[in-house]
Amino acid sequence: MGIAMQADQRTSTTKGDLRQLRLQGKIPGIIYGKQISDPAMVTVDGKELQALLRSHPNAVIEITIPAQGKQSVMVSEVQRDAMSRQVIHVDFRQINMNENVRANVRIHAEGDSAGVREGGILQAILHEIEVECLPGNIPDAIQADISGLGIGESLLVSDLIMPQGVTAHAEPEQVVFTILAPQKELSEEEAEDAAVELEEAESRSKEAQMEDTKSL
Repeated sequence: MGIAMQADQRTSTTKGDLRQLRLQGKIPGIIYGKQISDPAMVTVDGKELQALLRSHPNAVIEITIPAQGKQSVMVSEVQRDAMSRQVIHVDFRQINMNENVRANVRIHAEGDSAGVREGGILQAILHEIEVECLPGNIPDAIQADISGLGIGESLLVSDLIMPQGVTAHAEPEQVVFTILAPQKELSEEEAEDAAVELEEAESRSKEAQMEDTKSL
C-alpha cells in the first residue's frame, strides 16, 4: 500500500495565480503517465508534501486525481526556489506496480570502523546510488557496512549488499566510503599525498557516474 495523498484540480497557470496558491500553503504540480489520458494540473498540501520528501522521497503515493480516480504515482521532479530552497512545483509520474522503476537512494554508513577508532576520518564519496526494482521494493536507504575498513582503505559499490530484488546501477569500482589518515599525525608531504588520493577517488567516482549515465 502506498501513502495516501489528496490532489485538487487547478486551472491557474499564471505566475501570479501560482504565487497565490503557494501563499495559501499549496504546491502546484502535474501528474502524468501512460495510463493518464491527459496530464492533470493539480495542487497538493505543502506541509504534507514537505514531510513526504523528508522522510520517504521515493515512496509510492496513492493519489486521487480529479475526474480520473486513484492512481499509484511517484515524485519524478521537484522544483525549488533558488534562494529559499522551498518547493515551488512538483511532478508526479504514474507507475505500474508490476514494472521496475529506477530511483536514487541514499547510502547510510553502519558499523564501527577500526580505522575511525584509530583516529582515521570517514569520508563519504558517494552519498546516494541509483537502483532499479519494483516500486514497492524501493528501500529508504542502502546500508553500507564500514566496520571492516582500516585507515587508507575504501568501500566500493561492489561491496554493498543490495536488498533482494534491488539492482544497483553504478560502476562496481566506484568508491563509496574511504578512511583517511588523521591529519594531525601527517607530515606535509603525507598530507599532500592524502589530498591527492582523495581527489583521485572522487574523480574516479565522478567518471564512473558519467560512464554509467552514458550507458542508459
